[in-house]
Amino acid sequence: MNPTIALQEIRFPVGDFVLDPLVTDGKRMALIEQIEQAPLRLRTALEGLSEEQIDTRYREGGWTLRQVVHHLSDAQMNGFIRFKLALTEARPEIKTYEEMLWAETADSRDAPVELSLNLLEALHARWVILLKSLPDSGFAHTFRHPQRGELTIDSALQLYAWHGVHHTAHITKLRERKGW
Repeated sequence: MNPTIALQEIRFPVGDFVLDPLVTDGKRMALIEQIEQAPLRLRTALEGLSEEQIDTRYREGGWTLRQVVHHLSDAQMNGFIRFKLALTEARPEIKTYEEMLWAETADSRDAPVELSLNLLEALHARWVILLKSLPDSGFAHTFRHPQRGELTIDSALQLYAWHGVHHTAHITKLRERKGW
């Protein structure tokens, strides 16, 4: 196998994010369900792993599984706040964060994954309540991202649903490669 293709498959095990410009009610409900199920799928992916395994990098030069879990919690918290800003302000410009540096802080390198798993369960439960409460027009609210431009909640919902699947796949694919 071509080493470049293999590296790309390891970095993006479910493929790169692709925005679907046509969001139907059915697709939207499926995305909300992905948000709802993400914490359980992540917890299941980690089930039975030792601390040593959790401190294994999912790829050379990549994060440890512990850092992946804490990154997902950091990112999803930011996502929830971005949705709330979009719903309560007119086209807010959001602040990005240095995710590579965040992944190197002590809480991301050393804290038990259970902390972020619990956080994600609570956060996603609230997020789903918020999403299910929105009328169709609510999904058209926007925020401005410095790199991605203006995003609707519909677009950002796709991104954050993909993000959970993407990082959970880093864990499940590493387990497959290692035979764990």
